[in-house]
Amino acid sequence: MKNAIIYARYSSERQTEQSIEGQLRICNEYAAQNNLNVVDTYIDRAMSGTNDNRPAFQQMLSDCCKPVIWDIVLVYAIDRFGRNSIEIAVNKQKLKKNGKTLISATQRTSEKIDGSKNLDGILLENVYIGLAEYYSAELSQKVRRGMAESRRKGQFTGGHIMYGYKVVNKKIFIDANRANVVRFIFKQYATGVYVKDIVAKLTEQGVLNHGKPFALNTVHRILRTESI
Repeated sequence: MKNAIIYARYSSERQTEQSIEGQLRICNEYAAQNNLNVVDTYIDRAMSGTNDNRPAFQQMLSDCCKPVIWDIVLVYAIDRFGRNSIEIAVNKQKLKKNGKTLISATQRTSEKIDGSKNLDGILLENVYIGLAEYYSAELSQKVRRGMAESRRKGQFTGGHIMYGYKVVNKKIFIDANRANVVRFIFKQYATGVYVKDIVAKLTEQGVLNHGKPFALNTVHRILRTESI
């Protein structure tokens, strides 16, 4: 009987602990059916798989270099291990160099539990990795496109509100008072006035930002930002 650890992960805070419970249940069932003794679990919650900067994952990689008692890293599916093909390859190689094997409870992998090659698994594992990376990139692209479209419609998508705007009922509107300040900044800059001198003029006029003189970076950011 070989010893194994289970690595489980879910990506978003919108997912729940039930996601982890499901992964652990299926992995434990697989272990029981395949004569594996589960000795530990490593769990990352609300962590993206697009990179390997995950605390439990990094701890697992660190532990695999030590004289631990386990030989198998068991995951629910390959995309739980990662969604970046290059990092998956590098981290799998690290496991292999330390005599550890990555196994999925639901997908065929390139190696079997005994360490021998799984010929059809070599092809299928790369398909799984490619699909996971494609899905992640496509989702990211859709999110960015959706947020950009929302901003064009004047909808607040979260984060920092640029000086000169305000949020009312989740919609972005021009702040009339601050808009005059923004126009002043642009007009001064257009005539060749240096940013530090624009800040000095605003301060002289008693125009402050959150009770303090404008920071140079704030004015530079205003000048670089496209209008909505």
